[in-house]
Amino acid sequence: MAGNFDPAIPSLEETVGHRLGEKITRSEDILTYLQALERAAPDRVRLVTYAQSWQGRPLFYAIIASPETMARLDAVKGDLARLGSGQALSGSEQAEIIRRTPAAVWLGFGVHGDEITPSDSGLALAYHLLASQGDALVERIMANTVVIIDPNQNPDGRARFIHGFTEALGIVPQADRFAAEHDQPWPGGRFNGYVFDMNRDWFAMTQPETRGRVAAYLDWHPVVFVDSHEMGGDETYFFPPAAEPFNPLITDAQKASHDRFGRNRGAWFDRLGIAYFTREIFDAFYPGYGDMWPALNGAIAKTFEQGSPRGLVFARRNGDLLTFEEGVFNNFIASLATLETAANEKDRLLTEYAAYRRSAVTEGERAAERYYVIDLAQRRGQAERLGRTLAAQGIAVSRANAGVTFCGRNYPAGALVIDKAQGAGRLARALLEPQIALPADFMVRQEERRKAGLPHELYDVTAWSMPLMEGVSVAGCRNLSAAGLTRVAPDSPPPAVLSGQGDVAYAVPWTDAVQARIVVAALQAGLTGSATDEAFTQGGREFGKGTVVFPRAGNPDDLGAQLRAIAAGHGGEIASLPTSWVERGPNFGSSAFVRLTAPRIAMAWDDGTSPTEAGAARWTLEHKLGLPVTPIRVRTLRSAQLSDYDVLVLPEVSGRFSAALGSAGAGALKEFTARGGVLVSFGSATGVLASEEVGLLSTVTEKAWTEAEAVSDEARRKGTRLGSLDEYEAMIADPEAAPETVPGTLVRVEADPDHWLAAGYDRAIALVSGRTIFRPLGRADGANVLRFADAGELVASGYLWEESRLQLAYKPFLMAENRGQGLVIAFTQSPVTRGYLGGLDLLVANAVLTAPARVKAGSAR
Repeated sequence: MAGNFDPAIPSLEETVGHRLGEKITRSEDILTYLQALERAAPDRVRLVTYAQSWQGRPLFYAIIASPETMARLDAVKGDLARLGSGQALSGSEQAEIIRRTPAAVWLGFGVHGDEITPSDSGLALAYHLLASQGDALVERIMANTVVIIDPNQNPDGRARFIHGFTEALGIVPQADRFAAEHDQPWPGGRFNGYVFDMNRDWFAMTQPETRGRVAAYLDWHPVVFVDSHEMGGDETYFFPPAAEPFNPLITDAQKASHDRFGRNRGAWFDRLGIAYFTREIFDAFYPGYGDMWPALNGAIAKTFEQGSPRGLVFARRNGDLLTFEEGVFNNFIASLATLETAANEKDRLLTEYAAYRRSAVTEGERAAERYYVIDLAQRRGQAERLGRTLAAQGIAVSRANAGVTFCGRNYPAGALVIDKAQGAGRLARALLEPQIALPADFMVRQEERRKAGLPHELYDVTAWSMPLMEGVSVAGCRNLSAAGLTRVAPDSPPPAVLSGQGDVAYAVPWTDAVQARIVVAALQAGLTGSATDEAFTQGGREFGKGTVVFPRAGNPDDLGAQLRAIAAGHGGEIASLPTSWVERGPNFGSSAFVRLTAPRIAMAWDDGTSPTEAGAARWTLEHKLGLPVTPIRVRTLRSAQLSDYDVLVLPEVSGRFSAALGSAGAGALKEFTARGGVLVSFGSATGVLASEEVGLLSTVTEKAWTEAEAVSDEARRKGTRLGSLDEYEAMIADPEAAPETVPGTLVRVEADPDHWLAAGYDRAIALVSGRTIFRPLGRADGANVLRFADAGELVASGYLWEESRLQLAYKPFLMAENRGQGLVIAFTQSPVTRGYLGGLDLLVANAVLTAPARVKAGSAR
């Protein structure tokens, strides 16, 4: 923008060699430039490193404020924390805090690394705020706000995109959308170093970038939050108000603020001739987004979406050319307009933020069940993980002593307690309630759209209840004593449980993924253990199917010390067994026990696999279970030495998988299983194994079920009389249609209690999305190890179309089929999506850790 700028403040061109909008600024140059600004204006800008990416790049933000504010930043943080505490403040105390406290405005850019214009617009904004002279708006912004610029939320993805773009760039940039510079190699720059979409990770907190950003956010209590993105290049610019549906925990005051911010941005865009739209596509429901998680903390949080050039120039379908420079400018204007409203409404924003946090406390105090109580007796490791994850995002979690009784229920192993009456109470409710209801009128419209043949308008999953996804038990309680409760720190190690006396053997109960992690660590340490496919009882305690026993015989003398150290490191349970005699079930020398070894795991990778699902599968195996994975490109499977591996994992795939695999690759999969390998498929990869081309699974995908009888082609050609709307619908129906696409619903699955692959499970919660439904395996072909529940019991959380609910009931979720000397294990839905389905991690461990041992022992059938 035009203006009078201080020559003492360096420009981007002076610092890194190109002007703003001329080139895509590299991750390292973003840091270099902001460091130059910090050196030039140390009284107004400060850089803070808050995390490190998977590939070792720093993540940082720049604080920009007036010299007066910068001189008392700690006091400002303290005042913002006081307003956000949810505590009752006297009118005079709150008024004084608001009078002296600037509003913290957080501007986040480029969480998707191939969304390239936002980060450069963050640099433009930093320069404008620091270099402008005699600009009344900038002076007002600097006086009334603390501007926090998080310029490069995904440095690994941005580096990946720029590398691919530069490799394809010729003498001049090409606008053709099909040019190589716009066609990113797999996995693309959208994702971080572990191939995660971090805009879905805010409450799951699986990635180091997210964990660092959440901690930084909680340090500041921003009242305004911007998450700046890009969308398809044919689109213009989106900013809020958002589309429906709205999460019911968003308040009317927040919606009204969005309207005021939007009107001002619209006025700026009108003056400059920038096209935009609002209230379409991008909703405000799922709490894992970079706008929704802050909104549920009380911020006025917003998504910006600029049409992306995905390079320096892009030819739109309407004939216009969209340039990188134009996108940078549009984002800069949207950010500047947002800061203007924040500066003008500073007092209102701080007042409403304090009211949001305070009302969360009062709503919790009045709730019929004020407390959530998480049982530690079942899936203890995952319950502990849930507690730490909640604590890490600012939700107060407390630990009760073992043997406590709350609301008439005894918790022999203790419990974790979350009070709804806290400043973060609405966020806690959003994450812990079994159901966050979609607005009824919105869903009526979606059903009407479906009847009219139009797509639904649900943008993401309709269910995400963390206790359900972790498979842990949560109860509500109205009153409980605070005596004996201690606060859980997010970084505190979970307590280990070491039970029993004697050391003839040690048992690792097969109860959750933390227990599996202990077994993996023990095997990797060279210890010898065996898993049972039948429960046994010793000393009055039943050890369930899947329990792993490490006998003293054949193990080092310090076996007990090693196992205790491993358990202490992971917070799991080790039970010391005084004898090999059992009261019920198999003794340790029985053939019901099978010797485990650390499996050698390969996984299909690269073009043809879904990037986020491949990343989630690898992350689950490596970081949750501790099992190293060898990624092999799909096109290389045909020539790879697969016999070097015990397990081959096929994550969810794309439409390019079959072509990349080819007939030779299909043959390699068949040979792998014929020679004793365990082939594990997730979601859409299961359809590949069931296809005629591969033929490794004796099931088929189903077409959509309908009550109306399909009209034959011959009948369609004859003259007909249609006497009703139903007959008309039958005439136009597609007889080959697949089931309706499900946006994402948590459903119940039931286990076959007799199958070893279901060890640790009677039932579980799975996430269903997409439109693929499989027929059950016949008994002669294999086993349906877990199946979807009865239609009446199926939905655990979220919304499921009625046709889908009826058709999905009793269909398989997990199938197993012997092939040659090997085994095919097929999940019909992904058990690893976004890394947050912790309740299924033990099932994945059964598939990749126990299954190879069963195959080698000849007991997998």
